[in-house]
Amino acid sequence: MERILDVYSAEYDAAHPLICMDEAAKQITADVEPALPVAPGQPRREDHHYRRIGVRAIFLFFDPIRGWRRVVSRESRRRVDWAQEVKRLIDDDYPKAELITLVCDNLNTHDIASLYTAFDAPTAHRLSRKIELVHTPRNGSWLNMAEMELSILSRQCINRRFDSASQMEEHIEAWQSQRNKKKLGANWRFTTSDARIKLKSLYPVPAT
Repeated sequence: MERILDVYSAEYDAAHPLICMDEAAKQITADVEPALPVAPGQPRREDHHYRRIGVRAIFLFFDPIRGWRRVVSRESRRRVDWAQEVKRLIDDDYPKAELITLVCDNLNTHDIASLYTAFDAPTAHRLSRKIELVHTPRNGSWLNMAEMELSILSRQCINRRFDSASQMEEHIEAWQSQRNKKKLGANWRFTTSDARIKLKSLYPVPAT
């Protein structure tokens, strides 16, 4: 836990950006009967019957300092999917970075081994030298700022019905563009010193 808090409190360095990532599964459902549209004083009203369209994997990469995020919808959440998104982060999103610190949770796919599963050895080795993984503690995913951004995405954008995966992706793109334009980052105030006071019960007792 303290390693992540130290990473969050480090001085900003454009050559060594901090990125937080999280992922989730989203079941897409559609209306059977047309919903009643939004009206003054009335939210969108949906019939309780719905159709299942499918499930998509949502990957979210978040730079809490720049106020940048990228959200991707994929068919699965396998090692190859994670590795391909990390390669895009390194080669396309932050090509000038010397080393990216990537905060993620303890899923078994969030591992350097996934790069070697997806790519040939020279490519995987090149990518592995450009990224430093920092994992949240087990049962401590709340320390990942990307989890908060994913929660905002859910509440503001995808917590509704869609007729198709492509329709959902259009809404995600609009949400992402709007927040990136406003450079909405995160103001993290929980420090290592705070943790040693507020979470004192979680620390081991030194041997006497």
